[in-house]
Amino acid sequence: RDGEVVGTVPVSQTSQAELARLMVGRATFGVTRKEQRPSEGEVLLRLEDLHALDNRGLPALQGVDLEVRSGEILGLAGVSGNGQTELAEVLSGTRNCSRGRVLLMGRDMTNAEPVALTAAGVGRIPEDRHEAVIPELSVADNLALEHLGDFTRRGVLDARAIREHARRLIEQYQIKARPEDPARTLSGGNLQKLVLARVLERNPRVLIVAQPTRGLDVGATEYIRSKLLEQRDRGAAILLISEDLGEILDLSDRIAVIFEGRIMATLPARQADPETLGLLMSGVIPGAEKTAAAAGSH
Repeated sequence: RDGEVVGTVPVSQTSQAELARLMVGRATFGVTRKEQRPSEGEVLLRLEDLHALDNRGLPALQGVDLEVRSGEILGLAGVSGNGQTELAEVLSGTRNCSRGRVLLMGRDMTNAEPVALTAAGVGRIPEDRHEAVIPELSVADNLALEHLGDFTRRGVLDARAIREHARRLIEQYQIKARPEDPARTLSGGNLQKLVLARVLERNPRVLIVAQPTRGLDVGATEYIRSKLLEQRDRGAAILLISEDLGEILDLSDRIAVIFEGRIMATLPARQADPETLGLLMSGVIPGAEKTAAAAGSH
């Protein structure tokens, strides 16, 4: 796990549950949700029978049904390569679905373009932060990228307004950079803060967040998590896609598990534990292996 051997067990003395525990582990961080909330808010994002193909033309999503409500974080857990990337791309407007619907606040936004999704109140934190910026452009320009119309006067960009906007966000989001610095010079944590600042300043109603703390140090990780919890407390509906099971357990109000493009189960976070999630991530319904063993003995 994480590049290290964490255990070796004889086949005869182990089980799927024990292997799942060894596989997933759990790290403890200082930022967790303060309370577990019942999912009573308004459904802001609804996915109905969503299908999509991967880059090879093979099925990646196979009938995904999900709801994300105002004021909650729905964590999507799964082993890498089970449709998470394709789902994030569909919800970001960079990949078309082949069947099904995406509803935002009850409005059909299936296969909408990124600009239309942004206008509808969707914020997107992609899993590759480097793809979310133009490295050679300045921090100030990257912070304004998705909203250039706000800084245009009679068809000309207002450079002073862009710089002032950057200075405000740099201070607010603790980005260690100057407005004129090229984005390529930023560390991973500061680059992620840049992307976060650009998205969150618009107070999106729905947030699609993919692998938000991958590759970040503990300090940056806790900062990013705290900002996501602030958005949840503000009333945003957040779909958190993460391969970090500790992150899913620490931040989510509800947890859905995806395996081979299908949702295996959705359960309240208070009912989830690493063993249960590990089994679901492996395509096993908890208790099913015992039922099968009992049936075999007869």
